[in-house]
Amino acid sequence: MNFFGGGLIGFFFGFAFGVGCALAVMYSIYIGGYRKAIEDSLREEKSDRYRHWLPKIQSRLEKERSKA
Repeated sequence: MNFFGGGLIGFFFGFAFGVGCALAVMYSIYIGGYRKAIEDSLREEKSDRYRHWLPKIQSRLEKERSKA
């Protein structure tokens, strides 16, 4: 196999699998965090983190609504 053929195969495996694996990892982290946020929001007793961020998010949403 010459340099060009090996380079193409290396580029394909490095780019396709490298980027694909990175996207899969980022997606699984995102989905895991999203699921945890939904679980926290549906719990009867809210977590400290939820109670900490809720007023800040609500004020931010109010600011955005007043601008529109």
